[in-house]
Amino acid sequence: MAVVRDLRVLLRLKGFRRLLAVRLLSQGADGVYQVALATYVVFSPEKQTSPAAIASAMAVLLLPYSLVGPFAGVLLDRWRRRQVFLYGNLLRALLASVTAVLMVAAVPDWLFYVSALCVTAVNRFVLAGLSAALPRVVDAERLVIANSLSPTAGTLAATAGGGLAFVVRLVIADSDAAVVLLGALLYLCGALASLRMAVGLLGPDQALVRPKVAVALAGTARDLVAGVRHLTAPARRGAAWALAAMTLMRFCYGALLVMLLMLCRYALTSDTDEGLALLGLALGISGAGFFAAAVITPWAAGRLGPGRWMAVCAGIAAVLEPALGLPFATAPLLAAAFILGLATQGSKIATDTIVQSSVDDAFRGRIFSVYDVLFNVAFVGAAGVAALMLPPDGRSVALVVAVALIYGAIAVAMTRFARQ
Repeated sequence: MAVVRDLRVLLRLKGFRRLLAVRLLSQGADGVYQVALATYVVFSPEKQTSPAAIASAMAVLLLPYSLVGPFAGVLLDRWRRRQVFLYGNLLRALLASVTAVLMVAAVPDWLFYVSALCVTAVNRFVLAGLSAALPRVVDAERLVIANSLSPTAGTLAATAGGGLAFVVRLVIADSDAAVVLLGALLYLCGALASLRMAVGLLGPDQALVRPKVAVALAGTARDLVAGVRHLTAPARRGAAWALAAMTLMRFCYGALLVMLLMLCRYALTSDTDEGLALLGLALGISGAGFFAAAVITPWAAGRLGPGRWMAVCAGIAAVLEPALGLPFATAPLLAAAFILGLATQGSKIATDTIVQSSVDDAFRGRIFSVYDVLFNVAFVGAAGVAALMLPPDGRSVALVVAVALIYGAIAVAMTRFARQ
């Protein structure tokens, strides 16, 4: 199989292999932690969850990163990225342990959300750093393949972590706090794995490192303006289009995820444990779609070009999402989870490749942090829209149709851009 051969080639590169280990452990821990939060907020028997409650939780957890994200980009272009992985994962291990304590203690909800907010805030640095560091361990020839396999492997690790969290929650320990502690352990392993890489391996170059944090933060606005100017230059217009398209696809994914949560909680089954297991199955099938995207995308993007491949992915979603979603039945929804996983991850691989190949190394940290902020704002916006459109049981024809229209618009726009 071509994907196995490509992975074998990349794994011969020691730097890539070690960076991949950090990604797998870090994102696996993310999957565990996020599922623990979801089950605590949505599937606790004593909680009567509503779309508005889910949207509020997402806003509390994600919107503040619109402020953190730009600072993350500026600092990633100054701090040693290896040190970001080391200290970032150590800090997340500590903060996740605090979250577990708060889950079992009688504390106000806002204190729990502040703790979760801090964990995910550090996550902005780690994920943006992983993408910015990839070109430092892979040559230009293999960058498309690396973008296909590395982020997809991370997504699969997050999915596997989520699956492990479901198993622990349903089979071993009926405690969300125990699941969070498992995530803290994986964060600690990610920190230890980063020690296998040299401090200067992942960049940025020594000439770009400015050790005085206060000076770096004071120049944030100026540096961000320079980053946006870099992105909007004619030679990098493709990166701007790809980011816009991927942001809209993230919006669609967020709206459908809120709908799926409500369907699993109320419409598809009346038992909370069954609903939790069904959600886990849907996420696992979506993970299979991510893997399929990793197999297909290198060939498809090579034949069509990354922009046209994004158009194909959006077009497939536009056609099949309403066909499979409107029955609001279990089997079609699981099939839709696979299709949307394939389309979303295929587009993300293409977007990552376009951005990395178009943006200079000195700006990659900033651009990927802006990328991350766009993702968060789109996701929270989608949750807010879903909260307005979804009935209590999650069945909304209008939402399914609206998402299909957005996918169709993306397909048309990316096709036109690719032709130009």
